[in-house]
Amino acid sequence: MARQPSSYGGSIGGTTEERPKSRDLGQLRPVLEFAYPYWRVAAAAGVALVAAAVGTLGIGRVLQLLIDNFDSMAAVNRTFILLLGVVAVIAVGTFGRYYLVMWLGERVVADLRRAVYDRVIGLSPVFFERNKTGEILSRITTDTTLIQSIVGASASMAFRNILLLIGGLIMLIVTSPRLSGLIILAVPAIVLPLMVFGRRVRHLSRQTQDRIGAVSAAADESINEVRTVQAFVHEDIDRSRFGGKVEAALQAAISQIRARAFLTLSVIMMVFGSIVGVLWIGAIQVMNGNMTSGDLGAFVFYAIVTAGSVAALSEVYGDVQKAAGAAERLSELLTAEPGIKAPASPLAIPGPAQGAVALHDVTFRYPMRPDVAALSAFSLNVSAGETVALVGPSGAGKTTVFQLLLRFYDPSEGHMTFDGLEFVRLDPRDLRSHVGLVSQDPVIFGADAWDNIRYGRPDASDEDVRAAADAASATEFLDRLPDGFATQLGERGVTLSGGQKQRIAIARALLRNPALLLLDEATSALDAESERAVQNALEVLMQGRTTIVIAHRLATVQKADRIVVVDGGRIVAEGTHTDLMQQGGLYARLAKLQFNVGGLRDVSVG
Repeated sequence: MARQPSSYGGSIGGTTEERPKSRDLGQLRPVLEFAYPYWRVAAAAGVALVAAAVGTLGIGRVLQLLIDNFDSMAAVNRTFILLLGVVAVIAVGTFGRYYLVMWLGERVVADLRRAVYDRVIGLSPVFFERNKTGEILSRITTDTTLIQSIVGASASMAFRNILLLIGGLIMLIVTSPRLSGLIILAVPAIVLPLMVFGRRVRHLSRQTQDRIGAVSAAADESINEVRTVQAFVHEDIDRSRFGGKVEAALQAAISQIRARAFLTLSVIMMVFGSIVGVLWIGAIQVMNGNMTSGDLGAFVFYAIVTAGSVAALSEVYGDVQKAAGAAERLSELLTAEPGIKAPASPLAIPGPAQGAVALHDVTFRYPMRPDVAALSAFSLNVSAGETVALVGPSGAGKTTVFQLLLRFYDPSEGHMTFDGLEFVRLDPRDLRSHVGLVSQDPVIFGADAWDNIRYGRPDASDEDVRAAADAASATEFLDRLPDGFATQLGERGVTLSGGQKQRIAIARALLRNPALLLLDEATSALDAESERAVQNALEVLMQGRTTIVIAHRLATVQKADRIVVVDGGRIVAEGTHTDLMQQGGLYARLAKLQFNVGGLRDVSVG
């Protein structure tokens, strides 16, 4: 079965102009679904919210009673006792609202971050070819923080002010229908700035987050490769580039702040301007005896509450716009699909696996280079227990074979089998569990040696880990570390030499005990003494095990059951070392060239 490159996941990166714009707040809906499991907490927060809002609105009535009944000390005392009760309700309600809503925000964001990470860690390698790691990390951290604000504090403020707005309007109408009508007529003038500046804020918020993502990506790239940066005396250039990205993010943030400030200015001017006009009319009503001073005092209070609610909602609306942009970015990650997925009913690999693999007329093009075939009509059969060496010039397609065998990609044409089973009918995780890899550039995690070696088999005992390290000649240097195997090796193994990293990677593969072993120039970083010890360990490991080697040393090539010469994505020759030397051709030319240049031990035909 063939798969086309277009089936792989697309890019989420790029500039704001390359991305779809968030045009409505519906972008928040998928994210807010994370709050559904905690609806009881949300309901309790709602009760506390209503209690606090009702208490706040009750102050207006108490104020009316206080003004209109100021002729009796008993009435004044009763009114102030009532006021204390209202304040107590507000205090308790506010406490409950704040605690529950903030808890909910933290809980939802924790679940969201976990869901995004769970999705991203399972995406195919092509996704990470098209998207920078820093950009993805920015979404997991910065964008989820924005979501936290809307689910937590901003959501609480929004609902509180919506209740105060509705309740305030009702109480305004109850207190003075005529004056309330004048305020309601001013609503369109208040809503218009929200609509105009709100869209601008949303656009600028998305742009700001994109720029922050670019800053994070630039820092991640240079800091992770700080040795290369300093070795090439590139610090000043990288500082300048990073500074430029920081300034671009700053300018985008300032533009966003300016738009939000104009939004707030417009709303406050319109709201309070309308209230001043209405209060002037209200004062005339009191003078004419059409309403009491208490009614006017209560009306003023409710007008201020209503105006303050509208102003606060304008602020919250800006946060909502900002969160909508963040939610859209997160949704792109949450909905991203891996290019390689398990079939609906995957076949199980019968045990014990033999590791026999075959590529039949495979043609493959990397999704990022669709016009160039990395492999063309490539056919290779490797029997169970056989050791095959792949040799050829750089870019010939040897590493691509490994990428396909690990099923990081599927071929554009042709098909592949593992122990006679079609790759596309297997669960990729099941397939990879039977494959061990030692790459040319070993990966060391920021943990101790126990965890780094046990990465190949998490349930392995300390004795098994130590045995694998012994076989890979890693014990002798690990035991000399300050805390032995428990020593933290630093990010990317910064405390180790290249040869030490390679021996830990080999120990990891030894511990995994795979049916199919892939060695990508596994001894390339070792000195002569370490190479001899590791080569002996690898020979023991390779016995009776299917092994494919991207050959680096002549000794590895000579001991392979078969040598396959690859050039231009095609197999151009195969046979033993002696056969290929007699045939002449590419293999003989590479071997003779390296004999002349570096001597026997340094011959490389990989």
